Amino acid sequence: MSLSTSVNAPLIHSRIQAIREQIPKHVEMMAVSKGYSVDHIRAAYQAGIRHFGESRVQEAAQKQAQLQDLPDIVWHLIGHLQTNKVKPALKQFAWIDSVDSLRLAKLLNQKAWELRVSPKLCLQVKLAPDPNKFGWSVSDLLQSLPQLDQLLQVQIVGLMTILPLGLDSETTLSLFRKLAELADHIQRSGYQHLQLQTLSMGMSDDYPLAVAAGSTLIRLGRSLFADAELE
Repeated sequence: MSLSTSVNAPLIHSRIQAIREQIPKHVEMMAVSKGYSVDHIRAAYQAGIRHFGESRVQEAAQKQAQLQDLPDIVWHLIGHLQTNKVKPALKQFAWIDSVDSLRLAKLLNQKAWELRVSPKLCLQVKLAPDPNKFGWSVSDLLQSLPQLDQLLQVQIVGLMTILPLGLDSETTLSLFRKLAELADHIQRSGYQHLQLQTLSMGMSDDYPLAVAAGSTLIRLGRSLFADAELE
């Protein structure tokens, strides 16, 4: 595979390597490729990244069509999923990381059964008030667990959170720990089909705190790709 020509691939490689050296081996790095080109994706792939996150179904489809020679890419939908986009999303993404309501989870389960697919889902939890974010409150999620446990066509494998902007480090760490404690509580509650091994938390500005709190999947866009375009 040739190096891409429109991005500074060595810069992207060095950033990925530097972050890898900072985090435990069991922590997966997702490249948030929304808004970036297929050349950015190829550069990250060449550096060993296999998990890529997109926010829009249509944008992802255009990129996926150009990347069919990379069959082991694992595509994650990380943006809010509208109910009318569920079917195409299930055809394009192995993971839906932003499941933010019981209604959406049930619809994903129904359409997955029709399509004979079994996607991995993360439940998005809103740990602090934020009008710009979707997600379950902790209390609503706990009430929904018995019904989520009955959704047998999907694999509910983790929790995801996106924190409000501008929090101090102490608050950020506390909220990440709250998500880890919530996942542990659910794991110990005896549900048959909820296996919450994935904790998707931490982005470019706060991933060290997320890793310290127990994150197993960090989502990095700007810290990998910013200003990596060639003139």
